[in-house]
Amino acid sequence: MAYKLICSDIDGTLLNVDRELSQSTIEQVQRVSPIPFILISSRMPAAMHHLQRDLKNESTPLIAYNGGLVIADNQTIHSTFIAPNMIQKVADQCKENSVHLSLYFNDEWYVPSMDFWAKREANNTKVTPAVKPTEDVINTWIQEEKGAHKIMCMGDENEIDILYNYLKNNYADQIHLYRSKPTYIEISHKAISKKTAIEMLLEHTFTTINMEEIIAFGDNFNDIEMLEAVGMGVAVANAQTQVLEIANMVTDTNKNDGVAKAIKELF
Repeated sequence: MAYKLICSDIDGTLLNVDRELSQSTIEQVQRVSPIPFILISSRMPAAMHHLQRDLKNESTPLIAYNGGLVIADNQTIHSTFIAPNMIQKVADQCKENSVHLSLYFNDEWYVPSMDFWAKREANNTKVTPAVKPTEDVINTWIQEEKGAHKIMCMGDENEIDILYNYLKNNYADQIHLYRSKPTYIEISHKAISKKTAIEMLLEHTFTTINMEEIIAFGDNFNDIEMLEAVGMGVAVANAQTQVLEIANMVTDTNKNDGVAKAIKELF
């Protein structure tokens, strides 16, 4: 199979132990250019652009928020967000459980205060949030007819467990809940996924490419649908067991340049 497009998750898949791109990864991505290398992540665009610069593929489309936002040619070609009334329901539960709440729309990121969780996430993603009361954000978004591409809840593992179970039992038909870490819940609109975002790109930008001609890399539960849909779904060795089981191929861990090694083998 002559693969024509590569898509890769970022955290836990593409980045090394220092949360950076290794020189080997950069070299392998550039070696197979002009095959497009698409970053596909739960991150916001601003937390992905510096990686594109390192890879020298800034003109390549990107998929943010697990598929909630698809950008190509510096334009939004798809956007699906959580409505303000649903955000309010999540916010009310976070208050009860003393859980940190981050709200994202495109490159906007709002936190009620620069607490431990906000500082930690800012350090991880190299993006600084704006401090604004949650109620003010919700009211502004109602006026602007916007919502959240992603809601991030962070806190004590026991409190996160309680919040996760409540949201799953009451709103599973409206939102995706994803435990990226025991202390994190990432929330997106039910209608989107990494697979649907790739389909949007094929329809809009890469019209001569089909799913069978795509390689995708991932490590976690939100990557499963994508890895199953493409022609070559590759899991890094540190991936969740369910991901390893459905992958067409397993490469080395993210800390040991697994993506770079797979690209070298496949091309």
